[in-house]
Amino acid sequence: MIQNSPSRPKDDPKPSRQEVAQNQTDDQEDDELIESSHKFLFFNVMPSWMVSFVSHIALIVLLAIWFLPPQKEKTVSLVAAENASEQIDQIDINLTEMDFEEVDPLDNEVQEQVEEVILEQPVAVEIEELFDNGDVFFEESNFDEGLTITASDSTAETGARSDGNREKLLRKYGGNAASEEAVALALKWIANHQLPDGGWNLDHRIGPGGHRSSPNPGSLKEARSAATALAILPFLGNGQTHLQGDYKKEVQAGLEFLMSRAKRRGRGLSYHEPGGSMYSHGLVAIVFCEAFAMTKDTRLLPYAQGTVYFIEDAQDSVGGGWRYNPGQAGDTSAVGWQLMALKSGRISGLDINKHTYKLAERFLDSVSINSGAYYGYDVAPRSGSKGGSARNACGLLCRMYMGWDKNSPGLMDGVDYLDELGPSTSPTKANMYYNYYATQVMKHWGGDRWKKWNSKMRDFLIKSQSKKGPTEGSWFYNETSHTQERGGRLYVTAMCCMTLEVYYRYLPLYGEEAADEDFVLD
Repeated sequence: MIQNSPSRPKDDPKPSRQEVAQNQTDDQEDDELIESSHKFLFFNVMPSWMVSFVSHIALIVLLAIWFLPPQKEKTVSLVAAENASEQIDQIDINLTEMDFEEVDPLDNEVQEQVEEVILEQPVAVEIEELFDNGDVFFEESNFDEGLTITASDSTAETGARSDGNREKLLRKYGGNAASEEAVALALKWIANHQLPDGGWNLDHRIGPGGHRSSPNPGSLKEARSAATALAILPFLGNGQTHLQGDYKKEVQAGLEFLMSRAKRRGRGLSYHEPGGSMYSHGLVAIVFCEAFAMTKDTRLLPYAQGTVYFIEDAQDSVGGGWRYNPGQAGDTSAVGWQLMALKSGRISGLDINKHTYKLAERFLDSVSINSGAYYGYDVAPRSGSKGGSARNACGLLCRMYMGWDKNSPGLMDGVDYLDELGPSTSPTKANMYYNYYATQVMKHWGGDRWKKWNSKMRDFLIKSQSKKGPTEGSWFYNETSHTQERGGRLYVTAMCCMTLEVYYRYLPLYGEEAADEDFVLD
């Protein structure tokens, strides 16, 4: 397991603390072989020819077992569902009947070491937690094993990514031919770094081919699910699925890789992994929910619904947040990824417990001040503080998805703050986690503020993208928190690409094109 040392925000008034965990394994002794004379009584009463016959048969069986080729690892074949474009009315799924690997939860006393986060600059956005470690799971609970859902029509939401609508929305909201060319180059670079098993690695140098010489690899090699989800999301954002587009084979192979890594946890499916923890799970959940919403391929439904169930069950039942491990007190960064997954699940028509939203709202209230304008990491900022830039952007986007009115005082003040701050556009230290969330907030807000933001953000990304050599189509900024160093060029490229897909990736939440009925908290 890779050990990381994330830093704690300077604006956190609480002293640093260590949550020390020791990975404990119970040594299991092999069963002793008990030999008793009565065990061989059967052979004593058998005639000699029978003893010889049985012995030869046993020898033949042992030789056959010895020389049989090893069983190949079972792979999941993702086949296009019939009539994938038709509306799903009712689908019955039962996760217990599907063949997932099931791993027993670890002892409750086993805890992962979670070190405190210290920001070098209060406004520098930390996402080191995004790829933090952890392998502790919650105990299985007795929940309903079956599910019957009625899938809502998500065509209006994800249909914005189709070719005709994408071009229309691109022009409407400020994209251009240059931004789409940058997206195309990024998708090509990402596709070129897919591994033979269908997945990706944050260390993009791993794998065959002489094209893997781009610098700035990520250090978190074990977070394979997180890397693969980050790679697939830009394809989905561009309307590329396993059923349509120029990258059908790559998306299909990536989905199959993720499907093969599913673990049964209670009633759901977990992608919690070393190096990625709950962040990996949230990213994978977004992939399955978006892919299902876009294609209506029912083979994706158990994975989409199963990952949503795990998010619900992993939520802190008291504080309402998510962090590294299931049930742990939350932080704003982890909460953001899980709520984005629930947003994607919502537009997919999945079964989501409204109590989950209410608990998440409780967490957001607990880490914010000024009516929800400014956000801390795991506690509210000090009075008079304006929080951290990325935490603010993440918190505000969550509030938008959870139904805040555009005239909410906290939302207006928070947008004022982002507008004043502007995009992070340092040629060497641009913070793409902040840019990713803040760009979505400003896009949903719209108007002149969006136009001003977009012109800076769009042109900066187009200009700073690598245009030649093995890095062509990719980005990397050595941001001060070293987070992007951990995720590497693959992570930064995925975040930049999705930021340039903002024009059509989701419909605006405010205005005549807004999608109806998001998170209803009644």
